[in-house]
This record gives sequence, C-alpha cells and structure tokens, in this order.
Amino acid sequence: MQRPTLIPLLALAGALSAPAWAQSDPMKQAQGLFKPLPTQPPAVPGNPASPAKVALGKMLYFDPRLSESHAISCNSCHMVGMGGVDLQETSLGHRWQRGGRNAPTVYNAVFDVAQFWDGRAKDLEQQAGGPLVNPIEMDATEKHVVEQLKGIPGYAPLFAKAFPGGEAITFENVRRAIALFEATLITPNAPFDRYLRGDARALDARQAQGLALFIGKGCAGCHNGINVGGGQYAPFGVVERPGAEILPPGDKGRFAVTRTVSDEYVFRVPSLRNVALTPPYFHSGKVWDLRQAVAVMGNSQLGAKLTDAEVDQITAFLGSLTGNQPQVTLPILPPSVATTPQPKP
Repeated sequence: MQRPTLIPLLALAGALSAPAWAQSDPMKQAQGLFKPLPTQPPAVPGNPASPAKVALGKMLYFDPRLSESHAISCNSCHMVGMGGVDLQETSLGHRWQRGGRNAPTVYNAVFDVAQFWDGRAKDLEQQAGGPLVNPIEMDATEKHVVEQLKGIPGYAPLFAKAFPGGEAITFENVRRAIALFEATLITPNAPFDRYLRGDARALDARQAQGLALFIGKGCAGCHNGINVGGGQYAPFGVVERPGAEILPPGDKGRFAVTRTVSDEYVFRVPSLRNVALTPPYFHSGKVWDLRQAVAVMGNSQLGAKLTDAEVDQITAFLGSLTGNQPQVTLPILPPSVATTPQPKP
C-alpha cells in the first residue's frame, strides 16, 4: 500500500523524463501512464470465484434483511444502474442517520489499492463486512447476520453449494461472497480504453485536448493506472486547502486510521472512471458540478488557475472514462418464514 505523496506533478515529471518518441506520441505517453480495463473480472487473491459464490454474493448484495431494519441493502448506497453510487451528499442509514462521507462507487473498486476514503479496509472482502455492522449504516452484528441468514431456509443450500464442507453460513463467507460479486462490477470498453488499445479515433478533438492537459498539468500524478486513480493516497489541498464547505475541518481522513500527523487530510485518491455518472464529488459530497470539481482540483492540488476552456476540455476527457455499465438482473431472494428473525426498525 503506497504512502501519501506530496508531489502532484509526478506524472508530468515522468512524462518529461520519458523517451523523446513517447513525448512526441500522445498515445504512447498515455499508454505509459494508464492501462485499459480488462473485459472480464479479475481474480480476487485468496478468494477463488465460482458461479455459485458469485450468485450468492449477488443475492446478499441486494438483500435488505442483512440490515437490522430490513430496509437497507448494499445496493441502497451503491446502486447498480446508477454508477454504483446513490447520488447523495452522504448516504441515509439506519433510522435516517446520515453517513459522514460520500459513498464511493463500487464499480471497478476491485482495482483500488484499498477501500473507503481513508483506506481502512484493505480489500473488497473487508469492505463488504464494514457497513453491515456499522451502527449508522446497517446496524447489524456479525452474530445477527448469521442468525438472520440461518433463519431464511432457502439460504442453507445456496451457502452449502458455494462453500462446500464445514460450516457454510458464516460472517466470513458472507463477506467473501459479496466481494466476489462486487468484483464483477467492472465497466470496460470506455472510449479511453479503446484509445489505450490503439484506436486514435476513440477520443474526439476536445477529449484528446483534455487528455493532453490532464497529463501536462499534472492531474495524472495521482490519477493514473488502470483505474485512473485509486492507487495511492494524497492530501486534499497540496497547494491550497479548499474552504470548509468542501473540506470539513473535522474530518482528517486517513489520520483516523493511522494516527500519523502527516496523514491529516489525506485520502485515498478516487478512481475517475465513470466520474461523469457519480456526482456529488469529493469525500464531503459538496460539489455537484464536475466542471467545478475540476477547477477545485486544479487550484487545490496543482496550484493551477485553469481557464474555462481548459476546464471544459479536461471535463470532456473525463467523459471518455464512462465504460459499459454492468448488466445485472435482480435476484429472486429466498423467502422469509414465520421463524425468520423480524426487523427492528
């Protein structure tokens, strides 16, 4: 896991030190900084996939009975069909409580270095269990999640098929199954992916200009790699911190995890894939206009006063990061019975 960087111009420095042939060839330069998404889900280390596991994970992802109120599922905050988010500043949880941060997209999250804005979960498996037991989100306990699933008779054969041998319905297996389903939520074949694979016509003129600015201004210093972000941590406000309306002073980001002073106001760099579909922006969810978000990042991270034309071009490039959205059919969930634990609103 990478440490925070205070050098937002890393990509620019890399571009300038690249061979002359790469500097003169925009596509080669981009291919050195970014990678296209695969068309098939990646393997999850230590958690081999099977059709039975993925199918079970999809059911659990959509099942609101995993929450104490039976009203909230994973899909409530990370909606399949809405860019993997809920289009809320902060999400509504148990008993109408509001979460402290904007819900990141679940799409392509499998490629991120860690999960949550502060990286407190090392992978999707750890992330999948967090909201279930968070009193502000789904407000269950590990024990009650298991009791709930054992109280729904139809789940027993599904868990036995997905996890043969031993005790199948466990909290660990719940996390593992959900993680494998989430790993399938990738969005390949964006125009930018096609460009990276050699199709120079995949980007229009404004998008190509925006890509050149994105690299040349230094945005790619943090937003690089396969997910155009998601691979490292960085302070919010390298050059100038945004105002409290965008960067709430009480949320010190990764500092809450590490208790290291240098991690104050440091966050996991978000992926920019499908960013045109996922307002509002930043961990605070305070900015609804992508153009404004671009301008804020230019000023705060790069010390660059971007012109309106530059903002428009970079925003146009970001639109090229929208890929094929996952086509997910809603699962038919096993029915509750008279002895199934009842909700506690």
